[in-house]
Amino acid sequence: MIRKHMFLDLFFPNRCLHCNMIIDANLLTCTLCFEKIQFTHFDYFEENTLKEICKTLFPIENAYALLQFEKKSVSQKIIHELKYKGREKTGKILAHWITERIDFKNGKPDLIVSIPLHKKKQKERGYNQLHLFAETLSEFYNIPFDHEIITKVHYSKAQALQDKKHRLKTENLFSINKNISGKHILLIDDVFTTGNTMATAVWQILTKGDNKISILVMAMDK
Repeated sequence: MIRKHMFLDLFFPNRCLHCNMIIDANLLTCTLCFEKIQFTHFDYFEENTLKEICKTLFPIENAYALLQFEKKSVSQKIIHELKYKGREKTGKILAHWITERIDFKNGKPDLIVSIPLHKKKQKERGYNQLHLFAETLSEFYNIPFDHEIITKVHYSKAQALQDKKHRLKTENLFSINKNISGKHILLIDDVFTTGNTMATAVWQILTKGDNKISILVMAMDK
Protein backbone atom coordinates (compact mmCIF):
# COMPACT_ATOMS: atom_id res chain seq x y z
CA MET A 1 0.00 0.00 0.00
CA ILE A 2 2.86 2.38 0.85
CA ARG A 3 4.52 1.64 -2.50
CA LYS A 4 1.23 2.29 -4.28
CA HIS A 5 0.91 5.70 -2.62
CA MET A 6 4.53 6.52 -3.48
CA PHE A 7 3.86 5.59 -7.11
CA LEU A 8 0.75 7.76 -7.27
CA ASP A 9 2.50 10.70 -5.59
CA LEU A 10 5.39 10.43 -8.04
CA PHE A 11 3.49 10.05 -11.31
CA PHE A 12 0.14 11.64 -10.37
CA PRO A 13 1.03 14.28 -7.78
CA ASN A 14 -1.71 16.17 -5.97
CA ARG A 15 -2.07 19.69 -7.29
CA CYS A 16 -3.58 22.86 -5.93
CA LEU A 17 -7.08 23.01 -7.37
CA HIS A 18 -6.70 26.72 -8.01
CA CYS A 19 -3.17 27.33 -9.34
CA ASN A 20 -2.14 23.73 -10.17
CA MET A 21 1.02 23.81 -8.05
CA ILE A 22 2.15 20.41 -6.71
CA ILE A 23 1.13 20.14 -3.05
CA ASP A 24 0.92 17.59 -0.24
CA ALA A 25 -1.52 14.75 -0.88
CA ASN A 26 -3.66 15.77 2.10
CA LEU A 27 -4.23 19.38 0.99
CA LEU A 28 -6.66 21.05 -1.39
CA THR A 29 -4.68 24.20 -2.15
CA CYS A 30 -1.25 25.66 -1.78
CA THR A 31 -0.60 28.15 1.02
CA LEU A 32 -1.12 31.20 -1.18
CA CYS A 33 -4.41 29.98 -2.62
CA PHE A 34 -5.65 28.93 0.82
CA GLU A 35 -5.50 32.62 1.75
CA LYS A 36 -7.99 33.31 -1.07
CA ILE A 37 -10.63 30.96 0.31
CA GLN A 38 -13.67 32.94 1.41
CA PHE A 39 -14.55 31.68 4.89
CA THR A 40 -17.71 33.18 6.38
CA HIS A 41 -16.26 33.54 9.91
CA PHE A 42 -19.74 32.89 11.33
CA ASP A 43 -20.30 31.93 14.96
CA TYR A 44 -22.41 28.78 15.15
CA PHE A 45 -24.12 29.89 18.36
CA GLU A 46 -24.69 33.54 17.40
CA GLU A 47 -26.89 35.37 14.93
CA ASN A 48 -25.54 35.33 11.37
CA THR A 49 -26.79 35.77 7.82
CA LEU A 50 -27.60 32.10 7.31
CA LYS A 51 -29.57 31.87 10.54
CA GLU A 52 -31.55 34.99 9.64
CA ILE A 53 -32.58 33.46 6.31
CA CYS A 54 -33.41 30.09 7.89
CA LYS A 55 -35.66 31.76 10.47
CA THR A 56 -37.88 33.01 7.63
CA LEU A 57 -38.30 29.43 6.36
CA PHE A 58 -38.47 27.17 9.43
CA PRO A 59 -37.80 27.05 13.21
CA ILE A 60 -34.07 26.94 13.80
CA GLU A 61 -31.73 26.56 16.78
CA ASN A 62 -28.35 27.35 15.22
CA ALA A 63 -26.97 27.72 11.71
CA TYR A 64 -23.48 27.75 10.22
CA ALA A 65 -21.88 27.97 6.78
CA LEU A 66 -18.15 27.35 6.42
CA LEU A 67 -17.52 29.02 3.05
CA GLN A 68 -18.92 31.85 0.98
CA PHE A 69 -19.85 30.37 -2.41
CA GLU A 70 -19.26 32.74 -5.32
CA LYS A 71 -18.75 32.08 -9.01
CA LYS A 72 -15.14 31.48 -10.09
CA SER A 73 -13.94 31.63 -6.48
CA VAL A 74 -11.67 29.11 -4.77
CA SER A 75 -14.64 28.10 -2.62
CA GLN A 76 -16.68 27.22 -5.71
CA LYS A 77 -13.82 25.13 -7.06
CA ILE A 78 -13.59 23.23 -3.77
CA ILE A 79 -17.29 22.34 -3.82
CA HIS A 80 -17.21 21.41 -7.51
CA GLU A 81 -14.19 19.14 -6.98
CA LEU A 82 -16.13 17.37 -4.24
CA LYS A 83 -19.41 17.03 -6.14
CA TYR A 84 -18.43 16.62 -9.77
CA LYS A 85 -14.74 15.63 -9.97
CA GLY A 86 -14.73 12.50 -7.82
CA ARG A 87 -12.68 13.97 -4.98
CA GLU A 88 -14.69 12.50 -2.11
CA LYS A 89 -11.85 13.07 0.36
CA THR A 90 -12.52 16.81 0.03
CA GLY A 91 -15.44 16.23 2.40
CA LYS A 92 -13.07 15.01 5.09
CA ILE A 93 -10.85 18.07 4.71
CA LEU A 94 -13.86 20.40 4.95
CA ALA A 95 -14.98 18.57 8.08
CA HIS A 96 -11.57 19.17 9.67
CA TRP A 97 -11.91 22.87 8.87
CA ILE A 98 -15.26 22.80 10.68
CA THR A 99 -13.73 21.20 13.77
CA GLU A 100 -11.21 24.04 13.94
CA ARG A 101 -14.06 26.56 14.09
CA ILE A 102 -16.94 25.03 16.09
CA ASP A 103 -16.91 23.83 19.68
CA PHE A 104 -20.22 22.13 20.54
CA LYS A 105 -19.67 22.12 24.31
CA ASN A 106 -22.50 24.64 24.81
CA GLY A 107 -25.16 22.66 22.96
CA LYS A 108 -24.12 19.53 21.12
CA PRO A 109 -26.75 18.09 18.75
CA ASP A 110 -28.01 14.53 19.29
CA LEU A 111 -27.74 13.31 15.71
CA ILE A 112 -26.13 14.25 12.37
CA VAL A 113 -28.33 13.79 9.31
CA SER A 114 -27.34 14.67 5.74
CA ILE A 115 -29.51 15.79 2.85
CA PRO A 116 -29.68 12.65 0.66
CA LEU A 117 -29.07 12.12 -3.02
CA HIS A 118 -31.59 10.19 -5.06
CA LYS A 119 -30.34 6.60 -5.32
CA LYS A 120 -29.91 6.99 -9.10
CA LYS A 121 -27.84 10.16 -8.66
CA GLN A 122 -25.69 8.51 -6.00
CA LYS A 123 -25.07 5.54 -8.29
CA GLU A 124 -24.04 7.89 -11.11
CA ARG A 125 -21.69 9.85 -8.85
CA GLY A 126 -20.39 6.81 -7.01
CA TYR A 127 -20.76 8.38 -3.58
CA ASN A 128 -22.77 10.90 -1.60
CA GLN A 129 -20.57 13.97 -1.18
CA LEU A 130 -21.92 14.52 2.34
CA HIS A 131 -21.31 11.08 3.84
CA LEU A 132 -17.56 11.30 4.50
CA PHE A 133 -18.07 14.87 5.72
CA ALA A 134 -20.77 13.72 8.17
CA GLU A 135 -18.83 10.68 9.33
CA THR A 136 -15.70 12.74 10.01
CA LEU A 137 -17.71 15.24 12.08
CA SER A 138 -19.42 12.37 13.87
CA GLU A 139 -16.12 10.80 14.89
CA PHE A 140 -14.56 14.07 16.06
CA TYR A 141 -17.55 15.35 18.05
CA ASN A 142 -18.81 11.95 19.18
CA ILE A 143 -22.25 12.63 17.68
CA PRO A 144 -23.96 9.66 15.96
CA PHE A 145 -24.93 9.98 12.30
CA ASP A 146 -27.71 8.31 10.32
CA HIS A 147 -27.70 8.28 6.52
CA GLU A 148 -30.97 6.35 6.32
CA ILE A 149 -33.46 8.68 8.02
CA ILE A 150 -34.28 10.73 4.92
CA THR A 151 -34.79 9.46 1.36
CA LYS A 152 -34.92 11.65 -1.70
CA VAL A 153 -38.00 10.59 -3.63
CA HIS A 154 -37.57 12.41 -6.94
CA TYR A 155 -34.59 12.35 -9.29
CA SER A 156 -33.48 15.74 -10.57
CA LYS A 157 -30.59 17.45 -12.33
CA ALA A 158 -27.75 18.84 -10.24
CA GLN A 159 -29.03 21.99 -8.61
CA ALA A 160 -26.16 23.99 -10.06
CA LEU A 161 -27.50 23.17 -13.52
CA GLN A 162 -31.10 24.10 -12.79
CA ASP A 163 -32.68 27.49 -13.34
CA LYS A 164 -34.20 29.38 -10.44
CA LYS A 165 -37.77 28.44 -11.41
CA HIS A 166 -36.84 24.76 -11.27
CA ARG A 167 -35.16 25.14 -7.90
CA LEU A 168 -38.35 26.42 -6.31
CA LYS A 169 -40.24 23.21 -7.13
CA THR A 170 -39.16 21.22 -4.11
CA GLU A 171 -42.45 19.93 -2.74
CA ASN A 172 -42.51 16.26 -1.73
CA LEU A 173 -38.81 15.81 -2.44
CA PHE A 174 -38.14 13.71 0.66
CA SER A 175 -39.63 10.99 2.81
CA ILE A 176 -38.80 10.07 6.41
CA ASN A 177 -37.98 6.40 6.96
CA LYS A 178 -37.65 6.19 10.75
CA ASN A 179 -39.51 7.38 13.81
CA ILE A 180 -37.51 10.23 15.33
CA SER A 181 -38.74 12.31 18.25
CA GLY A 182 -37.24 14.50 20.92
CA LYS A 183 -33.96 14.89 19.02
CA HIS A 184 -31.80 17.92 18.30
CA ILE A 185 -30.76 17.15 14.73
CA LEU A 186 -27.82 18.75 12.93
CA LEU A 187 -28.91 18.72 9.29
CA ILE A 188 -26.04 19.13 6.84
CA ASP A 189 -25.82 19.98 3.15
CA ASP A 190 -23.21 21.14 0.68
CA VAL A 191 -24.46 24.51 -0.65
CA PHE A 192 -27.31 26.61 0.74
CA THR A 193 -28.90 28.58 -2.10
CA THR A 194 -32.59 29.55 -1.86
CA GLY A 195 -33.13 27.33 1.17
CA ASN A 196 -36.18 25.68 -0.34
CA THR A 197 -34.68 22.20 -0.51
CA MET A 198 -33.42 22.48 3.05
CA ALA A 199 -36.80 23.77 4.25
CA THR A 200 -38.61 20.80 2.69
CA ALA A 201 -36.37 18.35 4.56
CA VAL A 202 -36.64 20.31 7.81
CA TRP A 203 -40.43 20.35 7.79
CA GLN A 204 -40.51 16.63 7.09
CA ILE A 205 -38.40 16.08 10.21
CA LEU A 206 -40.34 18.53 12.38
CA THR A 207 -43.70 16.97 11.54
CA LYS A 208 -42.51 13.52 12.65
CA GLY A 209 -41.95 14.38 16.29
CA ASP A 210 -40.88 16.91 18.88
CA ASN A 211 -37.54 17.59 17.21
CA LYS A 212 -35.23 20.61 17.02
CA ILE A 213 -33.11 21.50 14.01
CA SER A 214 -29.72 23.15 13.54
CA ILE A 215 -28.14 23.64 10.11
CA LEU A 216 -24.56 23.19 8.98
CA VAL A 217 -23.56 23.67 5.33
CA MET A 218 -20.24 23.61 3.55
CA ALA A 219 -20.99 26.82 1.68
CA MET A 220 -23.58 29.55 1.39
CA ASP A 221 -24.49 31.01 -2.01
CA LYS A 222 -25.75 34.44 -0.94
